[in-house]
Amino acid sequence: MMKLDTVAAFAAIVDAGSISGAARLMGRPKSVVSERLAELERELDTRLIQRTTRKLSLTEDGETFLPRARTILRETVEAAAELSERRGTLSGPLRIAAPVGFGMLHLGKAVSHFLQRHPHIDLSLDLDDDFVDAAADGYDAVLRVGTIADNRLVAKRLAHTRRLLVASPGYLARNGAPARVSDLADHRGVLYSNRESDWRFAAKGGWVVARPRAVLRVNNGLVMRDATTAGLGISLLPSFYVADALEKGDLVVLDVGCEPESAEIFVVYPRDRNPSAKVLALVDSLRSGFGDPPYWDIAHR
Repeated sequence: MMKLDTVAAFAAIVDAGSISGAARLMGRPKSVVSERLAELERELDTRLIQRTTRKLSLTEDGETFLPRARTILRETVEAAAELSERRGTLSGPLRIAAPVGFGMLHLGKAVSHFLQRHPHIDLSLDLDDDFVDAAADGYDAVLRVGTIADNRLVAKRLAHTRRLLVASPGYLARNGAPARVSDLADHRGVLYSNRESDWRFAAKGGWVVARPRAVLRVNNGLVMRDATTAGLGISLLPSFYVADALEKGDLVVLDVGCEPESAEIFVVYPRDRNPSAKVLALVDSLRSGFGDPPYWDIAHR
């Protein structure tokens, strides 16, 4: 019968890229990890990992077995966590991802408060501005800013946030302030590269769109904020990025007669996986910590 520790050794070897690396991850002697892999291969009657003097690589059977192995290990952990939850204790691993800028500015304190309330949770927080596939990348949940169009996912709203058209006083002194949405076409824009470059504004007849001349495209809101503060151009940013800069006077909000399209912050998780009590507790904790309206919006309404 297949043993759980042999499956765990196989997955650890894949993750670490070597048997010695897996031994360090598992806190086991290298010889033990190597024997666990050999035992699993004997049980399955196939070679899972091709060993050479230079590297390890998955065989075709190894590629096929790996996602099943990860499912086995994840469900084992979730089953143990569920028993703890039935006893009123949230425990075990919780892996989430979030955008870099939002995480740096607003998740440190919020996550610390959550872990103080639930000290038996082992939280892994990955900050990444590239697209993270919540349904395929092994996360329990992912924080997203913007619309959720993937029907594989369930989205839990955390907060509504304004998006503000901002520029530095120095940029405005040199280039003047736009008075209408159409004026933005004559200005330089600092644009978010992971979002369509069009800026949308709510007008009486529906949405109107601005297309500024791009001076910089970047996939990080903090870099956008800093470039805008330095006078490079105008940007349209969620208020959670610029609240402090507005308070200090480093940036000012521009009024073009229409309100920019706002944004939503969500926690999303795969639809085919029941959310654990840990994920739901995290959602409740973040909602409470951010507030409604969120604390970063209150001073600029």
